[in-house]
Amino acid sequence: MYAAIAAPDLQGHAAPNPARAGPFRGLPARGGVGLKPRHFQQVLDARPDVGFFEVHAENFMVDGGPFHHYLGRIREHYPLSLHGVGLSIGAEGPLDETHLDRLSRLVERYEPASFSEHLAWSTHDGIFLNDLLPVPYDQPTLTRVCEHVDRIQSRLKCRMLLENPSTYVEFSASTMSETQFLREVIDRTGCGLLLDVNNAHISCVNHGRNAAAFIDGLPLTAVGEIHLAGFARDQDAAGAPLLVDHHGSPVDDVVWKLYERVSARIGPTATLIEWDNDVPPLETLLAQASLAQDLMGERIDPRQSEVRRDGLS
Repeated sequence: MYAAIAAPDLQGHAAPNPARAGPFRGLPARGGVGLKPRHFQQVLDARPDVGFFEVHAENFMVDGGPFHHYLGRIREHYPLSLHGVGLSIGAEGPLDETHLDRLSRLVERYEPASFSEHLAWSTHDGIFLNDLLPVPYDQPTLTRVCEHVDRIQSRLKCRMLLENPSTYVEFSASTMSETQFLREVIDRTGCGLLLDVNNAHISCVNHGRNAAAFIDGLPLTAVGEIHLAGFARDQDAAGAPLLVDHHGSPVDDVVWKLYERVSARIGPTATLIEWDNDVPPLETLLAQASLAQDLMGERIDPRQSEVRRDGLS
């Protein structure tokens, strides 16, 4: 296991509990790609020059099989990020402890450089829904999400990253903005932020907001990883633009521009190209990751001398 390090953040918040900081050492500030089964052997044969690979944790929650065979070999050569899709952090009910146990065993097995999950829910009354659904941004939800994040970090003995969602509806019960909500969760639990720039753009277009202003309102000093992906264009019943997070195409130019702006603010940061549908050849993914690495800029604010990558200085 890697040594845990904890330090105050730039806003003067208390350092996270070392029990939460755990084994994760943080991803390298380079471009990375999602690791797909069709590319397993090619990665081993070619050893491409890429910063890291990311996998969905739920695809590896079995004891053996070919997926583990390949992931174990690839993990010998590259940093690994585990990205969860099934913890249902925003659900009204308690976390699934069996699922959390499986995740804990996976973390112990591969010692990933990072673990992340979504600010969303996908379970209700024992029913699993194959989607990542939005939460109302109110005090009861804030309390529940913080309790769930605390439980996850305690069980995994690490500091996790929480991803901002792509949303298509909003709740009238919300009493705070999404940026306020995320700030509160991060402040109360000590978790970090996985900034999905694509999700930020999608949500802001769908709700008629400015994506750059939205991103500026986030706790950027807590960013430990960035996600970039493609989206699909549609329209709602009223004919207004509607964007869908489909992860099935190259990163759009408008998202690249937002990413370049973020990079200028926070400096080089581990950046993943998400492409989960209509997966292209590995070379296409690597080219997108290389572009992300080329666009990583230096901070424009010299006062930000130490910007955390995964919450660890």
